[in-house]
Amino acid sequence: MRVGDELDSAKPLPAALDAARDRVARDFSLPADWLNPGPTDLLEFGLPEGFVDRLVRRNYGDSLSVYFASRYDQIHFKLYALVDQGPGKHEDDLRALSPTEEELLAAAHWSRSHDPSEGYAQMLRGVLTHLGVDDVDLRR
Repeated sequence: MRVGDELDSAKPLPAALDAARDRVARDFSLPADWLNPGPTDLLEFGLPEGFVDRLVRRNYGDSLSVYFASRYDQIHFKLYALVDQGPGKHEDDLRALSPTEEELLAAAHWSRSHDPSEGYAQMLRGVLTHLGVDDVDLRR
């Protein structure tokens, strides 16, 4: 990853990271794909505006810095995943983030840029209503 205006794709994962992922999966009995480059597809579709500026950097020792998506951006990703994949871990994760109605609506508008179909809009409205958003206006 480059910090700035550009992010690099994680596909494919670098060989050293692949090996470390496999070792961690083995040592901690995690699924083999616990760390995967799947979310990098969002680079092609577009990240929420200001994503890079909101990244949260954490340093682990002198040699490792990890950048995490901000809470605000996680709300966007989790809402999109919840509508796309249905209830389960994404809903649990989203609720744990305690999003405001304003944040949910911002995430909804961003997610529509990824799927502008009326079918998606209907599912999105249903999910927002389920999450307690009273006035769902997706026309913005």
